[in-house]
Amino acid sequence: MRFLVLAAILVAAPLAQERPLPDFNTFASEVKKHLATDEERQSGYVFNERRVEQKVNADGRVTGQSVRVFEVYPGLPGEDRYRRLIEEDGRAVAPNKLAQQDAERRKKAEEYARKQTVVSERQKEARQLDKARQEYSAAVEDIFRIYDIQMLRREQIEGIDTILATLTPKPGARPQTDDGRVMRHFKARAWISESDYELVRVEIEAIDNLSFGLGLLARVHKGTVATYQRRKVNGETWLPLQVTWTASGRVLLVRRLRLRGISEFSNYRRYSVDTSTTIDSPR
Repeated sequence: MRFLVLAAILVAAPLAQERPLPDFNTFASEVKKHLATDEERQSGYVFNERRVEQKVNADGRVTGQSVRVFEVYPGLPGEDRYRRLIEEDGRAVAPNKLAQQDAERRKKAEEYARKQTVVSERQKEARQLDKARQEYSAAVEDIFRIYDIQMLRREQIEGIDTILATLTPKPGARPQTDDGRVMRHFKARAWISESDYELVRVEIEAIDNLSFGLGLLARVHKGTVATYQRRKVNGETWLPLQVTWTASGRVLLVRRLRLRGISEFSNYRRYSVDTSTTIDSPR
């Protein structure tokens, strides 16, 4: 009997010392302020991206793989980032091909600079940027409209105290955006830094089948999963560290595909107009 009493005390002591979870409304309000796209977060940096794409058979065996390494630069306003391919399947890209990539990029940059001398073009760009911001804000609101969000407990990731939360689509939720209409097909678990209110890790899983292109181009099957992780860089900004995904779908309703991918981000450094394009070995 004494042993049971002592055991109960030992178990109860840590539970009694456990801090209560933050107030949901206060915590969620702060998290909402800190939500930002990768494009926005990475816009001030040059970094390396190592992208692995695999084809997998029904037994889970890899039947094909490609590995590409890019040096990534901020894109021109309204455009995707400039991904400079520097390595493919373990082989460095030849200098003449690097020069060709850079020449094509300079041509686009010069064309953009010429357009900026026209007032109407600058006004058009400003309208497009404003529209993109509004659409993103609306998508963020849809997250809290569509999901039943439950904070479960604290967990540590790489020494960071995080709050683990689950996101489950609410029955009958009515999204206001295209992004929201896609969200309804996925559930998620999110780990959020308690001190910074930043997403540290997210796991997403499709809960039913989802068609793209009116069902004629591709169909993502129930069970598709993806994970996403960030790390605080130089003690200042939370930036993508790794994205992994698996998918099973059909292209043109005929060809069945099983795919797996990993993108790893490293060697972040602040971007400036005189940032060198000299290529070092990716770190």
